[in-house]
Amino acid sequence: MKDLTQGSVTKHLLQMTAFLAISMAVQTLYLLADLYWVGHLGKEAIAAVGVAGNFTMIVLALTQMLGVGTTTLISQAAGRKDQSQAELAFNQSFVMSLIVAAGLASLVFFFAIFIVNH
Repeated sequence: MKDLTQGSVTKHLLQMTAFLAISMAVQTLYLLADLYWVGHLGKEAIAAVGVAGNFTMIVLALTQMLGVGTTTLISQAAGRKDQSQAELAFNQSFVMSLIVAAGLASLVFFFAIFIVNH
């Protein structure tokens, strides 16, 4: 395990964020590849891929926020050896994940109904 309290803070931040930056770049390239192949089908198909790509990025941002926040809270509780606080943080994040998933599913459902009816 690496001691992050020793050495350059900037170096540690760059090392920790490198994987996230690379994965975001790959996701963007994946979306661009989709747009290239779907581009031959017409402007409606391009619009659909664009909307789906934006929605995917929103979902990824929400899951990243929940994941990082949960990890931070549980790590702090574990550092204090406070099992009940760690369990509380996990349970709250689990419920928040369910609420966000239900909200996004409802949004997609109503958006799909709106598209079909118009």
